[in-house]
Amino acid sequence: MRIAMIGGGYVGLVSAACFAEFGVEVALVETDPARLRQLQEGGIPIYEPGLDTLVAANARAGRLTFGADLPAALKGAEAVFIAVGTPTRRGDGHADLTYVFKAVEQIAAALMHETVIVTKSTVPIGTGRKIEAVLRELRPDLPLSVASNPEFLREGNAINDFMRPDRVVIGAESERARDVLRRLYRPLYLIETPILVTALETAELIKYAANSFLAMKVTFINEMADLCEHIGADVHDVARGIGLDGRIGRKFLHPGPGFGGSCFPKDTLALVRMAQEHDAPTRLIETVVAVNDARKAAMAARVVGACGGSVRGLTIAVLGLTFKPETDDMRDAPSLPLVTRLVAEGAAIRAFDPAGMDVARPLLPSAVVWCESALDAATGADAIVVVTEWNEFRALAPARLSAVMRGARIVDLRNVFDPAAMRAAGFSYLGLGRPQPYRSSAQTPA
Repeated sequence: MRIAMIGGGYVGLVSAACFAEFGVEVALVETDPARLRQLQEGGIPIYEPGLDTLVAANARAGRLTFGADLPAALKGAEAVFIAVGTPTRRGDGHADLTYVFKAVEQIAAALMHETVIVTKSTVPIGTGRKIEAVLRELRPDLPLSVASNPEFLREGNAINDFMRPDRVVIGAESERARDVLRRLYRPLYLIETPILVTALETAELIKYAANSFLAMKVTFINEMADLCEHIGADVHDVARGIGLDGRIGRKFLHPGPGFGGSCFPKDTLALVRMAQEHDAPTRLIETVVAVNDARKAAMAARVVGACGGSVRGLTIAVLGLTFKPETDDMRDAPSLPLVTRLVAEGAAIRAFDPAGMDVARPLLPSAVVWCESALDAATGADAIVVVTEWNEFRALAPARLSAVMRGARIVDLRNVFDPAAMRAAGFSYLGLGRPQPYRSSAQTPA
């Protein structure tokens, strides 16, 4: 079986490599010259654990090829996947479909045989119908089918998510499209992965609904963390107490500085805009968007408060910049407004991230000092702020931090450290949703 994948970004490259691992012949089309050259030379333009090995193995086997020649890639392809970017459109919050429809037009011009056009990109409800209309107009001579096959890949765990997914969603109404996609996903069918076949619009909405629901869980536990701080409860115990309920589940109940990344911010906003357009407003998701934006903006004030009301003249070590660990993705990362505000407040920033510094450098103030390790960043610092929960930060010994720091403040926005251990080492420790030690008997509740 042969397919074409248009787009060598995160979704396109991961999907292409995984399909090739299934034994499918995949021709990946990338129009960015620098990215294409990197792929052809054996490089990987994104950070994703295990992806370099998977790509290299399938390229050597001849199942995965890279090029810019679309007609050549389409030759003999039973399906053509569109995996291009759909960023938030400036001004109105809708998804920008410029790259999607450019790809559709190029496919229509190059195709010489019947095939299935599949949207892998996250696209608004109704996009599949619009693609069908464009194809009918441009190629009335070919019986082309359109399908939706949304991705559910978590950055940092994308290969496992593709190979062992919770489910596969296929939006397809023609028998040909259903047959092609079922055969393509046969290896997952054999391990009893649920495969849900729906109408186009339903598949498109499932993607937005899933991401928005998860974003709502993140926002909920963040608000519970704030409440815990005021009443002396522990948010981790609260999360465990509710997460053990099978109706709720344990995932996405870890407090933090607000969600970011390539999916949640743009998908929640796009769903809000679509719902408003169809006169069916999603009040819950509107609130999620507003609360999350406010939370990210408020994190700098939390740091300033922990430093006694001012950071002017202080050196602050920022550990972690990417929106989550195991990725170099800086899109909508909470570190961006945090670091920018702290610099504006007069702080000197020493920053370290295991994977994201090259991407972060042009996005942050030029005054930021870029460090070689977490301990390097902490050297001479008055305070440490943990923004991303990289595993290597969890292993930092309090004694080693204390030995290199000038001050003794830690603001842990991911709760990676043991509060008792940090306080025993002499640190003033502030986490999220964790009880603070009472300073006198007068503060002990009656």
